[in-house]
Amino acid sequence: MTLGAQGGNLSVKSSPPRILFFVMSPSRVLIYLMRRDLRVADNPILHEISKISQQSQHPFTHFLPVYIFAAQQIEVSGFLSSDSDRSPFPEARSQAGGFWRCGPHRAKFLAESVWDTKKGLEKAGNGLAIRVGMAGQVIQDMLEAFKRANTEVAGVWMTEEEGVEEKREERDVRKAAEGAQAEFKLWVDEKYFVDDRDQPFDNPRKLPDVFTTYRKQVEPLREVSRRTLGLPKSLLPLPETIPPQPAPFSIPDTLEDIIACLKKPLEPSLGLSNPPKWPQNAQSAHPFTGGESIGHKRIEHLITSGNMTTYKDTRNGMLGLDFSTKLSAWLALGCVTARQVHEYLLNFEEAKTPLGKGVHGYGKGENKGTAAVRFELLWRDYFRLTTRKFGPRLFRIGGFKNDNNYSWKYPQKDKEVQHTVQRFLEGTTGNGFIDASMRELFLTGYTSNRLRQNVASFLAKHLGIDWRIGAEWYESMLADYDLSSNWGNWQYNAGVGNDPREARVFNPVKQGHDYDPQGAYVKNWIEELRSLDDPQLLFQPWKMSDEQKKEAGVAG
Repeated sequence: MTLGAQGGNLSVKSSPPRILFFVMSPSRVLIYLMRRDLRVADNPILHEISKISQQSQHPFTHFLPVYIFAAQQIEVSGFLSSDSDRSPFPEARSQAGGFWRCGPHRAKFLAESVWDTKKGLEKAGNGLAIRVGMAGQVIQDMLEAFKRANTEVAGVWMTEEEGVEEKREERDVRKAAEGAQAEFKLWVDEKYFVDDRDQPFDNPRKLPDVFTTYRKQVEPLREVSRRTLGLPKSLLPLPETIPPQPAPFSIPDTLEDIIACLKKPLEPSLGLSNPPKWPQNAQSAHPFTGGESIGHKRIEHLITSGNMTTYKDTRNGMLGLDFSTKLSAWLALGCVTARQVHEYLLNFEEAKTPLGKGVHGYGKGENKGTAAVRFELLWRDYFRLTTRKFGPRLFRIGGFKNDNNYSWKYPQKDKEVQHTVQRFLEGTTGNGFIDASMRELFLTGYTSNRLRQNVASFLAKHLGIDWRIGAEWYESMLADYDLSSNWGNWQYNAGVGNDPREARVFNPVKQGHDYDPQGAYVKNWIEELRSLDDPQLLFQPWKMSDEQKKEAGVAG
C-alpha cells in the first residue's frame, strides 16, 4: 500500500512495495555581516529578510548574522585560546600616538551592544555568530567551511559605511563573496537623519564646505527624515551547522567573558606614567550600558523627564546625567537611528502616543529643545558626508583643507613635546578646565561637547601640537567614539577642517568662568583643588601662592 502520486488517496496495488525518496531543497545561506548597525528594529536588511521569510518561495533557506571584532581597530589578542598562542595580527594601535585604538570604555559599551543585538536576534528566532579577525578573511574562511560541508552560501550582505578601513573591508568581503560565487550586496546605511537617497546632490563633491549652507539645503528638518522600519515579524532560521572561530582564537559564551577578553591586553595605565585616579565622591556623567534596548529606554527617559524640551538650555552643562541627551554612543554603533529619535520627538510634539503626556511641550509642536536635538543630529550627518567627500584627508595633518602651513610640534621628534603631551593626557597641564576634562575622559570614557571643543583648541591652538594626537586619544578613550564626528570635530577646532572661522580659538579660562562659574566641575574631577574657593585659581592653579600649593598638596 503506497501513497498515490497526487498525495492523499490510499490505493491497493498488486505490485511489489516501492521505497519513495523525497528530495529536500538544498540549503541556501545568506550571511549578514553586521558592523555599526547593531539593532533589530529599523534595520533594512532584517526588514527585507522578514518579508522574504513570509513568502511561499524565497531565495534563501537560512540566515546567518555575523559580527566581527575587527583586528585592525580592536586589540583581539585577549581572545587567544591559550597564553602560549600568538596573534597573527599586529597590535591595534594608532599611528601618531601609538595608543590602543579601542580603550576599555568603548570596548565594554561595544561588547554590551553586540550582546544585546544577539539577544534581540534570538528573540526573533535567529541569533548572532561572533568572531574576531579581519572581515575579508573571516568571511572567506566561513565560505570555505560551508563549501566543505556541502552548504551553499547564496549571498553576503552588509551595510555601507564611510572611512578608509571601512571601504577596505567592503572590498575584501566583496572579493571573498564573489570568489565563492555568492551574491554580494552593499546596503545604504540608514542610521542617519537624512537618507542618502534624499540628499540635495548626487555627488559627494557637491557637499558644501560650510555646515550652515548644507543645513539650509535640507530644511525644514522636521520634514526631512524617512519613516522608521519596525521590528521584523519573523526571520529565517540559522544554518544547522555554523563554522567555528578558526584558531588560534576562541569566542567565550558569556558577555562578561567577552568584555574580559577585550580588556585583557589593555594595561590599566594605558601607557600613562601618572594616570588619573578616581576622586572621592566623583560621579560619572556617562554610566550607561550599550545596546538597542537600553538606548530606547534612554530616549523614553529624556522625553518623560522633560529633558528633550529643555535640551537647548542645558546642553552646555558638564555635571549630571541629563544636561545633554547622551545618545551619541548608541547612535555611533547604530543601536538606535537618528530617524528613530526624530520619530520619538514627532510623536511627543503631536501627541501621537502617551509617552510624555503631562510633560511641558507635549502635543504643542516643535519647541526649541526638540529643534535643537534635530540640529545636532544633522551635524552628525554632515560630518559623515564630509568623510565621504574627502576620504583619506580626514586623517592627514593638513585636514580637509590640505593646509600644510602650520608649524606643528611632533612628540616623536622632541622630548620636551613628549613631556607636554604626557601631561596633557594625564590632566596635569595646570589649566583646571582642560585637566578636569582629560581626567574625566580617562576615568569614564566621556566628556561634554563644550569641553571637547576646548580640549581640541588647547592642544592644537595653544600648544601647537599635532592635532591627530588628540583625535587618536579620543578614539581610544571615548565610549561614544564616531569616526566622522571625532576626526571632523578635531579638524574643525584645529583650523584645518570645515570651520569657516579659521582663527577660532577657545580661551579655556574664560570658558571655565562662563560654563563652570563656581568651579563645581573642576572640583569634581581635580580633588586636590577642592579646598580652593576662588574660580580664578581653579582655572589657573599656577597662580596659587606657595602656601596654597603646599596646603593643596600640588607642585609646579
